[in-house]
Amino acid sequence: MQGITPRWLLRALPWVEVDGGVYRVNRRLSYAVGDGTVGFSSVGDDIRVIPRELGELPALRSFDDEDVLTTLADRFEQREVAAGETVVEFGHRADQVVLLAHGKMTKLGTGPYGDQVSLGTIADGDHLGDQALRESDGIWEFTARADTRCTVLVLGRDRIDEVAGQSPELAEHLARIAAPPRPPANKHGEAAIDLAAGHAGEHALPSTFVDYEQAPREYELGVAQTILRVHTRVADLYNQPMNQLEQQLRLTAEALRERQEHELLNNPDFGLLQNVDLKQRIHTRTGPPTPDDLDELVSRRRKTRVMLAHPKAIAAFGRECTRRGLYPAVVEMQGRQVTSWRGVPLLPCDKIPVSDAGVTSVVAMRTGEDDHGVIGLHQTGLPDEVQPGMSVRFQGIDDKAVLSYVVSAYFSVAVLVPDALGVLTGVEIGR
Repeated sequence: MQGITPRWLLRALPWVEVDGGVYRVNRRLSYAVGDGTVGFSSVGDDIRVIPRELGELPALRSFDDEDVLTTLADRFEQREVAAGETVVEFGHRADQVVLLAHGKMTKLGTGPYGDQVSLGTIADGDHLGDQALRESDGIWEFTARADTRCTVLVLGRDRIDEVAGQSPELAEHLARIAAPPRPPANKHGEAAIDLAAGHAGEHALPSTFVDYEQAPREYELGVAQTILRVHTRVADLYNQPMNQLEQQLRLTAEALRERQEHELLNNPDFGLLQNVDLKQRIHTRTGPPTPDDLDELVSRRRKTRVMLAHPKAIAAFGRECTRRGLYPAVVEMQGRQVTSWRGVPLLPCDKIPVSDAGVTSVVAMRTGEDDHGVIGLHQTGLPDEVQPGMSVRFQGIDDKAVLSYVVSAYFSVAVLVPDALGVLTGVEIGR
């Protein structure tokens, strides 16, 4: 069976027993900061921002008047930007909101010694100039330059004032969020725990408590199932030299485990690629996966234990290392020699999708309950269990003498805190 792969994700995850089929993740209360990506619709070359998606801008996050949002969406002007062109420039008046519909830009600033430094990369769905909605006299604190050909939607301050003049609700909302009351929080946006230190004498100590999310997420175990059908004649007569029923069950179990790994990455509900925190999604600097990109990915969390990438992405990373004269170290993991970077194993996983344009992603994880990382979820001790979390139930024999077995695998995956999981997106493998 050629479809059997190493399934490194299943082997790298620590598996946690889930009693009752549900696992609850209680997190400290975090305040939304409104750093989401914006969605667009297109008809031919005409691109339009979806009105409701404007709520992803921090200044409009809690504004839900769809008629006013539609009016704002209609005021955006579409522009094409050539590669290398400057979109906004440091020190100039920030009098427009820029939505990046397609392409990639680099934000540039000035370092402490006067040299130009990169402040990060933005790509499809990101935005610039949210402050133009809140204030009329702000300036750009960075320069944004297009790395590729870009399509942007621009909303000028004059059009914002025009819509606000027609909508008292919008004008009141923008005035209120110009200086929003910010609840006490730490640098991660979590509700603060008040402490006192460095005092002397009979100092009045602060009182505090740990505030949790009011509606914690509960992960229900997903399932992958199939019905295996084998004729009794095969099971009775052709069991030598190999037991045909056992072989059928073995290969069916292999196929279910392959599907399980695919679901753990791509399931729209609990899949890792769908549940990456927006702050943990970073873009490549130039397209192919370079050592600089993987350094940035690893540095986003403490104790990065493992990275996963499509084999073609690992080959592209090897080419970039060869270009620089670098040779990634090889480490041993579960008895096998694998490529690593900064001591973190870089494991192949063909379940990470590659687009038709040759673009994929690299996943980095901290794992384990004790480290508040990523964990696999399953339940063992099932009736007729053949592997942990997998059962084979005999369904019966039909009137055509065909045996039927229901083969089921139950599983899920949970991200305990947002920074446990990160993804490097826009990884080009064709260069």
